[in-house]
Amino acid sequence: MILLVRDNREYLLAPGETMETDLGVLEVPEDVAPGDTVETHLGDAFEARALRGPDLFDHFERTGAPMLPRDVGLVMGHTGASEGDRVLDAGTGTGVLAAYLARAGARVTTYERDPEFAEVARENMALAEVPDRVDVRTGDLLEAVDDLADEAFDVLTLDTEDAPAAVERAPELLVAGGYLAAYVPFVERTRAVVEAAREAGLSGITTFETLQREMDFDERGSRPSTTGVGHTGYLVFARA
Repeated sequence: MILLVRDNREYLLAPGETMETDLGVLEVPEDVAPGDTVETHLGDAFEARALRGPDLFDHFERTGAPMLPRDVGLVMGHTGASEGDRVLDAGTGTGVLAAYLARAGARVTTYERDPEFAEVARENMALAEVPDRVDVRTGDLLEAVDDLADEAFDVLTLDTEDAPAAVERAPELLVAGGYLAAYVPFVERTRAVVEAAREAGLSGITTFETLQREMDFDERGSRPSTTGVGHTGYLVFARA
């Protein structure tokens, strides 16, 4: 797939695909490459770009609210997930986090309870060009823990309602020094995750509220934007 961009328009198309727009018909050459210019039959030019992580966030088929890039960045930054790591993930959803981790070189095993959501996630992994690095499994991680007992993961990431119960099993799933990262939308459950991490004997337990404000610059002056989402949730990190 290639991303065709003109001003604030973005179209995700495959080489050889044709698309009708109000600017004319786009015919994508079979040999299109990032940096090429593709014109409609009316002469309007689009720039061809390769897909990057933030583009996946915008163009994945969604089955719910995906994790925002800023939260993904915190997970990757605080766990150091990278080439060669094995990541166990629960609550696949749209699959944004799994795709980012895989594109960084990690191998991801991710559990999604909803079969339809899991199938969408598999299609999204194909779009991200990482289907061989992400194993999307339909099911509940807690029901699969015993089957995973012989496997050792470097990172455990959670985005599920039963995160506290999964945290209790973290010592069985992580290698020595492995990292836990739990994304939690509400403060009450965040406290439960922290308490579960303490009871499980995890170390370095740290909790962040994720906030980010975009800046507006215009002729009147500069200030934080009054639109957009500032708070998304809480991230709990700990180490086995």
